[in-house]
Amino acid sequence: MSTFKAFRIHQAGKGVEARLEDLSLDDLGPGDVVIRGHWSSINYKDALAATGKGRILRRFPLVGGIDVAGEVVSSEDPRYRPGDAVLVTGCGLSEEHDGGYAEYSRVRGDWVIPVPDGLDTRAAMQLGTAGFTAGLAIHRLEHNGLAPDKGPVIVTGATGGVGSLALDMLAGRGYAVTALTGKAASADYLRELGAAEVLVRGEFEMGTRPLEKATWAGAVDNLGGETLAWLTRTMDWWGSIASIGLAQSHELHTTVMPFILRGANILGVNSVATPRDLRLQVWARLASDLKPRHLHQIADNVVSLSEIATAFDAYIDGAVRGRTLVDLRA
Repeated sequence: MSTFKAFRIHQAGKGVEARLEDLSLDDLGPGDVVIRGHWSSINYKDALAATGKGRILRRFPLVGGIDVAGEVVSSEDPRYRPGDAVLVTGCGLSEEHDGGYAEYSRVRGDWVIPVPDGLDTRAAMQLGTAGFTAGLAIHRLEHNGLAPDKGPVIVTGATGGVGSLALDMLAGRGYAVTALTGKAASADYLRELGAAEVLVRGEFEMGTRPLEKATWAGAVDNLGGETLAWLTRTMDWWGSIASIGLAQSHELHTTVMPFILRGANILGVNSVATPRDLRLQVWARLASDLKPRHLHQIADNVVSLSEIATAFDAYIDGAVRGRTLVDLRA
């Protein structure tokens, strides 16, 4: 190819300017694997980067998109051959390195994951960073003792990409899952994904005592702030919280009592800097025992590369349910 389309983010004063451009491989950052992109996806982090609402990019300009899946075009890494179906999520894409919102991407071989049996490139991006994060959270929770017979598990921010996928995965594994959402109108959607109970934020008392009724064996939290503090107060003995996001707040005001009196844990989940061996383990599970049963229902919205700029505001406004795919094919 001589040139190809890419959605590139530039610095503009104190903000950013993002637009579709014609690039060549020489315009991209270094790497030893060139991928022809089939699919990408939109994550909250992508919306922050493209709109300048969050300080995501560490240098400019960069191609946006923290996810990409497609086929290898060329590789200096002997692990990959032309035609291989591969994916990349996180790993500094659209932070320090050109990302996946392009017809072609060039990346480092250590970042590349072969698309596992049981998935194709489209399904890999229906999962994307959101699915990988949800799977990593469940993997860590189970490594720390969570099992379906331990008691109920709660997922906060349950209508978002990570929340929807975590709910589906947990229910498929046999957990009794409570979905916490601020969108009462989405209760039927959450029950269809497998929620045994739906709680609506603002419609129940969170309490203020250092320890409230011991309720949850585990939690996947996308919100932070007041909700995460409430989770610490309501964890059951030896329960664990996978802390994933900060959609509500980056602050946490709680006490040490849940940790020293009930043995509760907060497990930080970082999907960007996950070691390769662990990344491969989680993707293998996403194609097998953690594969969502309602993947097409969760990720049924598709935009083209030329339409992508119109999709970000809904993420900033918290108006998105599930996942949005980006079709990178010309």
